[in-house]
Formats: sequence, structure tokens, C-alpha cells
Amino acid sequence: MRKIQSVLLAVLMSFSLFAGAGTIEENKKAGAAFLAENGKKEGVKTTESGLQYLIVKEGTGKSPKATDQVKVDYAGTNIAGEEFDSNRGIVFPLNRVIKGWTEGVQLMKEGAEYRFFIPSDLAYGDRGAGRKIGPGETLLFDVKLIEVK
Repeated sequence: MRKIQSVLLAVLMSFSLFAGAGTIEENKKAGAAFLAENGKKEGVKTTESGLQYLIVKEGTGKSPKATDQVKVDYAGTNIAGEEFDSNRGIVFPLNRVIKGWTEGVQLMKEGAEYRFFIPSDLAYGDRGAGRKIGPGETLLFDVKLIEVK
């Protein structure tokens, strides 16, 4: 019985790391491990900054500059797959969002759909954001670039 309890406790503790419930250090360690494995997957590309992305669908329109406004659909999750935000048809200046978004969306063309894997230093860093994004968390975003304004 004690062995089963120990195994169960270890499983629950590892899940809490991936759910962003841990400390900054635990979340960063879980994010780094996730990104190391994810970067080996077919089709996943890694930029010099550490941003990873997967092209789900190529676009054919124009690409934005950081100073452009963009219209997108998106959904964001942590590495455990828990959604923390989503929106459809939202318009915003690309240089007014997290660094990972500013960098990643500039790689896209209108009509494109990408999945971004954003390390914490390109997201909300050690501070996190609200109750749903823990400190040091790696974030995933599915983004469709509808229009460059």
C-alpha cells in the first residue's frame, strides 16, 4: 500500500509541474524539458531566440511587421493542455503583445495557421499573468492570421 501511495504522489507531483502549479524554477524546468523534446518532432522549427513553431497551414497573403496591426483567431494553453485564453477576430498592434507573439506572427502570411511553443522568457517570464498563467511557464498558442491592417 505504501508503495502505491509513493507512486501516486510522484505522479501527482509531476503533473503539478506541468500544470504550472509549481515554483518558478519547477515551471522553467518543466518548460525546458517540454521544449527539448518538442524541438525533435517533425516539422517543429526553433528560432535563434528559442521560439518554436509548427506550420499547420501556409498562408498566401502579406506578412506583418512588428509595427502593424493584425487580426487573428487564437487559443492559448499551458504545456499540460489547459486552455487559459482564446479569441476570434481580435485586432491589436503586434508590438504590444508578448515577445513570442511579436516574433512568431511576423513569420506568418495572411491565411496561415501556426502553433507556437513559447518559452517563458518570450512570454510572461517570472511574473506569470493572472491566476491562469504561472510564473516561468512555457505557453502554446494556435494562431490563425486573418489580416494585416
